[in-house]
Amino acid sequence: MTDATSIRPTVPPPDVIRCAYVEFIVSDLAASREFYVDVLGLVVTHEDADALYLRAFEEYLHHSIVLRKGPVPALSVLAYRVRSAAELDVAEEYYRQLGVRVERRAAGAIRGIGEAVRIEDPLGFPIEFFYDAEHRERFTQRYDAHGAGAIARLDHFNVNTPDVPAARAYYEGLGFRVSEDIKDDEGTVYAAWLFRKPTVHDIALTGGDGPRLHHVAFATHERHQILHICDHLGALRRSDMIERGPGRHGVSNAFYLYLRDPDGHRIEIYSHDYYTGDPDNPVISWDVHDNQRRDWWGNPVVPSWYTDASLVLDLDGNVKETVERTDSKEMDVTIGADGFSYTRKNDTEQGFKLGTQV
Repeated sequence: MTDATSIRPTVPPPDVIRCAYVEFIVSDLAASREFYVDVLGLVVTHEDADALYLRAFEEYLHHSIVLRKGPVPALSVLAYRVRSAAELDVAEEYYRQLGVRVERRAAGAIRGIGEAVRIEDPLGFPIEFFYDAEHRERFTQRYDAHGAGAIARLDHFNVNTPDVPAARAYYEGLGFRVSEDIKDDEGTVYAAWLFRKPTVHDIALTGGDGPRLHHVAFATHERHQILHICDHLGALRRSDMIERGPGRHGVSNAFYLYLRDPDGHRIEIYSHDYYTGDPDNPVISWDVHDNQRRDWWGNPVVPSWYTDASLVLDLDGNVKETVERTDSKEMDVTIGADGFSYTRKNDTEQGFKLGTQV
């Protein structure tokens, strides 16, 4: 994380609408295609010898995920869509004042995407802002093409960062609002969820060694679609790709499933969070000792969920070094000698109290 997290530009930030697409570097395109297309059912927009461009059923922009063949599996870019093409000039000036690396990219530098601004943000992540993009057929009512596990749209990113309060301040400066967070009595912040579209989050900040990408999430409409994906993987004898779930989160209230793709990139399939669009939407704060924040039913969180994450590339395609988190880690608080534990601080006093709305 750079000192840019404390700089306040004199110009407004770009008007971000939502998270828009992710690009992964993968080692084997055929294996990745089998997972993302044959199992998850994403729609192929374009494919060639070097890359695969995919979208979900409700999406009409060219893609929401790019899988590009490369030597080291990693995150190549997280992209946000802005409200108009004019916001690219705003983004360029805003980040030049922040003092981070900024590149203006011509239309077509990424297939299907118009002119864009790419940066290495103050947290160390490669980020793109764009507006123009090619439109493709929206498959919302193409029920003939829907599988039983139909995925509707990209929902959010989740990143590991060593200093969650600084990262939260940076994203709030960018115009994001906090929906939920996890804290302890000593004031340590373990995670925060922030949004631009009116759902629980477009970006989640998880305390850990970083910059690393924890996961990318796609939304479905119904829980049974998530259960079908589990059945599909079981039928293929690939249930080892299921890392965690299915279950229900306390944070976000969403029904979830975490999968690992052939390169270990973590994908969440996610359904049924809640509306956050009102201006006085309350922030929900969770006690780090309340394990229902991570799984509403009290199921254990596997240690790999806390330790594993995707490497991150800089704008030149080099793997970025990670910075160790020095504050307490969530795993240190909640994972016991047997691999997990179920704790709730002051259990008798707290009873069934949930997150505190503020």
